[in-house]
Amino acid sequence: MTASKETVTININVEIEPAALEAVVANAKRITGMDAKGHYRVDTADLVSRMISCFLQQRDFAAFAADPDNYN
Repeated sequence: MTASKETVTININVEIEPAALEAVVANAKRITGMDAKGHYRVDTADLVSRMISCFLQQRDFAAFAADPDNYN
């Protein structure tokens, strides 16, 4: 994510497809690898949060939110 824009953190519930969550978990495991005990130490909820935030910034959520037609 870019640090050039001021942001606020909100806690929300979002619906995502199970396949998307499975992809996040699989990629998180691949990226972090196992520790010495064979466990994966990654907070997938935090990772999903960061990924969604990045996606919203890249796709200009502010412009999407400003358009009244998107509130149907």
